[in-house]
Amino acid sequence: MDPSEDEKPFHAWSWPVEQCLKEYSVKIDKGLSTYEVEKRLEKYGWNELQKERRKPLWLCVLEQFDDTLVKILLIAAFISFILAYLHGSEAGDSGLEVYVEPIVIILILVLNAIVGVWQENNAERALDALKEMQCDSCKVRRDGHLVPGLPAKELVPGDIVELRVGDKVPADMRVAALKTSTVRVEQSSLTGEAMPVLKGTDPIFLDDCELQAKENMVFAGTTVVNGSCICLVVNTGMHTEIGKIQKQIHEASLEESDTPLKKKLDEFGNRLTTAIGIVCLIVWAVNYKYFLTWEIKHGWPTNFRFSFEKCTYYFKIAVVLAVAAIPEGLPAVITTCLALGTRKMAQKNAIVRKLPSVETLGCTTVICSDKTGTLTTNQMSVTEFFTLGGKTTISRIFSVEGTTYDPKDGGIVDWNCYNMDANLQALAEVCALCNDAGIYSDGQLYRMTGLPTEAALKVLVEKMGVPDSKARNKIRDAQLAANYLIDHNTVKLGCCEWWTRRSKRVATLEFDRVRKSMSVIVREPCGRNRLLVKGAVESLLERTLYIQLADGSIVPIDEPCRQLLLSRHSEMSSKGLRCLGMAYKDDLGELSDYYAEGHPAYKKLLDPSCFSLIESNLVFVGVVGLRDPPREEVHQAIEDCRGAGIKVMVITGDNKSTAEAICREIHLFSEDDDLAGRSFSGKEFMELSSVEQMKILNEPGGKVFSRAEPRHKQEIVRMLKEIGEIVAMTGDGVNDAPALKLADIGIAMGVTGTEVAKEASDMVLADDNFSTIVSAIAEGRSIYNNMKAFIRYMISSNFGEVIAIFLTAALGIPECMIPVQLLWVNLVTDGPPATALGFNPAEVDIMQKPPRRSNDALISSWVLFRYMVIGSYVGLATVGIFILWYTRASFLGINLVSDGHTLVELSQLRNWGECPGWSNFVAAPFTVAGGRVITFSNPCDYFSVGKVKAMTLSLSVLVAIEMFNSLNALSEDTSLIKMPPWRNCWLLLAISCNPY
Repeated sequence: MDPSEDEKPFHAWSWPVEQCLKEYSVKIDKGLSTYEVEKRLEKYGWNELQKERRKPLWLCVLEQFDDTLVKILLIAAFISFILAYLHGSEAGDSGLEVYVEPIVIILILVLNAIVGVWQENNAERALDALKEMQCDSCKVRRDGHLVPGLPAKELVPGDIVELRVGDKVPADMRVAALKTSTVRVEQSSLTGEAMPVLKGTDPIFLDDCELQAKENMVFAGTTVVNGSCICLVVNTGMHTEIGKIQKQIHEASLEESDTPLKKKLDEFGNRLTTAIGIVCLIVWAVNYKYFLTWEIKHGWPTNFRFSFEKCTYYFKIAVVLAVAAIPEGLPAVITTCLALGTRKMAQKNAIVRKLPSVETLGCTTVICSDKTGTLTTNQMSVTEFFTLGGKTTISRIFSVEGTTYDPKDGGIVDWNCYNMDANLQALAEVCALCNDAGIYSDGQLYRMTGLPTEAALKVLVEKMGVPDSKARNKIRDAQLAANYLIDHNTVKLGCCEWWTRRSKRVATLEFDRVRKSMSVIVREPCGRNRLLVKGAVESLLERTLYIQLADGSIVPIDEPCRQLLLSRHSEMSSKGLRCLGMAYKDDLGELSDYYAEGHPAYKKLLDPSCFSLIESNLVFVGVVGLRDPPREEVHQAIEDCRGAGIKVMVITGDNKSTAEAICREIHLFSEDDDLAGRSFSGKEFMELSSVEQMKILNEPGGKVFSRAEPRHKQEIVRMLKEIGEIVAMTGDGVNDAPALKLADIGIAMGVTGTEVAKEASDMVLADDNFSTIVSAIAEGRSIYNNMKAFIRYMISSNFGEVIAIFLTAALGIPECMIPVQLLWVNLVTDGPPATALGFNPAEVDIMQKPPRRSNDALISSWVLFRYMVIGSYVGLATVGIFILWYTRASFLGINLVSDGHTLVELSQLRNWGECPGWSNFVAAPFTVAGGRVITFSNPCDYFSVGKVKAMTLSLSVLVAIEMFNSLNALSEDTSLIKMPPWRNCWLLLAISCNPY
C-alpha cells in the first residue's frame, strides 16, 4: 500500500488491476467503506502537501547580519556613534546632525536586511505555488455510492475515483478501467513531455520504471484532456510525485550556497578586517613613547611612567584609521549597481527576482536547459507534408514555415496551389474535420485547446487556404476584420470554418492503441457520407487499397508505391518529426446514410472492435510531419555560448531520439557527431559510477539527457556544482522546480512557465527566449566588471585615507582629518562616482572571453598592489598639504601665509605635544573663510583648534585626487586614451556635481 518507513512500497503500475484492487482491499463498484476510510486517514493523514514551518521573522532578520562586511559596518556604526557623541559633547552640540553618519550606516544595513528577508520569502512562495496545483474536489465512490464533490484532501489510498475531461488529478492513481476508448493526460509540467500521454490499464512489468513510462498511472496536479476513466488511489499527500518535488524544493533551498559575489566580498571582508586590525595595532604601538616612558639603570628599564590620557588619544587615532579603512558606502553602491542591472535586464525581457543573481549570471559556466518550451516553442507545428503527384512513383514534398499557433506566422514555401487540386483538398478536409482542437488568442499569444498535433493541423489548413478563390478571398477578408472571435476569445479559424460548414460531422471513431488511428464520418454537400481518417502511417497503409493522385484520380496501391510512401515517411521520422497519415473512404455501406443515434447501424459505432473494419479499404491521401520546433534565435544563442566558453547541456523529459534531433538542429551537435558519451537517458546516466559521471560532465562540448525525472535534473546540477561549475538552469515545469532552486541561478519561462517554476527561480524570461539568457549573461559580466571598477576605486581611495592617518601618527603631527570628515568622504563624496562607475558600457568583446573561474580573486594581487601605490600618492598628498600649510610660506608660487598664520618648523610640528614647555612661542591670529578670525588664548591651541584650515586643505586635496582617481578606475587594463571619460557621462556628472 502507501509507502512508509516500515513498509515496502507497492509498485501498482507493474501489477494487473485485479491484483491492485486486492492489495488495497477494495472493489471497483463499491469503493471503500466509511469505517475503512477513517482507519486509513489515521494511518496516512490528509491528502495534502505539508506546510513547512516558516522561519520566524526575527531569525530571518538576524541572519541577514551574519556577513563579514556587515559585521565590519556594524562596528563602524558603533565607533562612529561613540565618536559623534564625544565630538558633540566637546562642541556642546547634542542635536541629531552629529549622528548623521552612524544613522546612514544603520539605514544601509537595514535596507540590505529587508532585501534579504524578501528574497527568503520568495523561496517559501515556491512551495505555496506548488500547493495551488492541488485539486480541490473529486468524484469518489464510497459505500457503494458515487460522491460527486468530495474534498480531495479526504482521499486515502484505496479510494475509487472517476476522472473525465478537464479534471485535475487529485492524487497518484492507477488506471483501473477506461470509460471511453482513449484517455489522455497533460503531464508536461510534471514530466516535461511535449505531448499529452495516452493512458491504459495494462501492467508495465518493470519495478524501476521511468515516470514517463508509467502509462497506466495518473499523477496529482496533472490534467485530463481527453476521455474519462476510473482510477484507484495509490499514493496521497507527500508520497505523490508532486509531494516528492516539494521535498526536493525544500532540500534544494537548504543546500543553497552563497553567490560568487558574496563569497568574494566575504573573502575581501575577512582580509580587510585582518589588515585593519594589524594596521591599527601598529599605529597605536609605534606611538608608545608618548604614553609609556622609562629610565635605564644598569642596563635594565626602571621607573615606568604611563599616561592614560596619551594612550587614549592614540587609541582614538587608531580608531580613526579603522574608520578610514572601512568602505562604508560599499554595500549601498553594490545594491545600487545590482538594482541598475535588474533594470537593464528588464528592458531585455529578463526579470530578475533576486539582486545577487544579476552578478551570478556573469560567471555562469554551464547552462542546463530544458528542451520543451525553452529551446523549442512548446507549440506543435507542421514542418512538411507530402502527397503523390501525377503518378504512383512521384511524390510532392511541401515545406511549411512558422513555429507557433498563429496562422499568420509563416506559410507554405513556394505555395503555387492557389486553386488546390483534388488531392490537396482531400488532405485539407481530413486535417480540418478529423480534429477536436481549438485555437484561441489571449491578446498576446495564440494558444490551443485539445491535442497540440490537432491544433497544428488546423493551422496548416489556414495556411493552405480553401479550394474556391472567391471563398478564399471572403475568408481572408473576414480574418482581417477579426470577426471570427467567439466564446471568450476562441478563434474560429476561417478556412477550417469553411470546411466545417461545408461538411457536417455526424460521428466520431475515437483513437485506440490497436488500430492507432482516429476517424470521423461527415455528411458531404452531395448528401453522401464520407469517412475521414488520420493515424500512424504504417497502420493506415495496412488498411489501404487505393492511393489518390494529384488530379484526384483513385488508383490501386502497389508494392513500389507502398515502399515509396514508407521511404518518405522514414526520411521525415529521421528528422525528429511526428508523422500522421491521412486517408478517406467513400463507400461506407450501411453507414453511408448514417445521421444520428436512431440509425440502424448506430450499434456499430458503440463497439470499438468494429472500428478497424469500418476503417478498411481506405484511399490514402498523404503524410503530414509535425514537431515542436526549436526557436529561431536558439541557434545563434548556442553559438554565442560556445564563443563565451559556456557549456550547454539539454535536460529534458522527452524521448531520446526527439531530443537528439532537436540538439542537432540547433547545432549543439553537428550532423556527423557521434553521440556516444554525449547523449544519455536519465536512467542510463544515473546507473554509471560517480567517477564516470564526473568525467562525462567535465568533458568539453554539449550534452543531452533525455527521459530525465526531477531527481535526475537535481543530481546533475548538484554534480556540476561539486566540480566547481557555476550552473544556470532553465525550465518551465513543476518538474524543473527542484533543479531551478538548487542551481546557482534558476531561470524560469515567463509565458509558458508554471507558477511553481517562477517562484523557485532567480530570474524569469518575459519572452521565453533562450537568447535572452545570453544577453543577460553579457549584462551580468558587464556588471561584474563595473563592480570591480568601483571596488578598485574605493580600495585606492580608502587606502589613501589610511596612509594619511598612518603618516600623521607615524610622524607625530596632529591628525589631519577627523572621523566625521572621513565618513563624509566615504559615504557622500565617494558614493556618486562609485555608483556612476556602475554605468560603464560593456566591452565590445565581453562575450568572446571565457567565464571567470569561481576561485578567481575579486581583486588580483597585482591590481591590489597598483592601487595601493595610487593610495600612497593620495595619502602623501593629503598629509603633505597639511605639513606645507604649517611649515612653508609658499608652494609652487602659491602664497600660503596670506591669511597671517604662524609658520613653525617641522620638528616643532612633530613634537606639538611638548608645546607647553616651549618658551616664547606665540601663535598669531589668522583669517578663515568668511573673514572670521581665529585667535588663541593659549598658543598651544594652534595645533588643535588652529588646524581647521589645514584640515580643510587636506580634505580638499583628498577629494580632488579621489575624483581624478575615479577616472583611473574606468578600466582595469585600458588607458584613458582607449577608454575616454565621456563614454560614461554619468561619471563626469557625478564628479562635477560633487557635494564637497
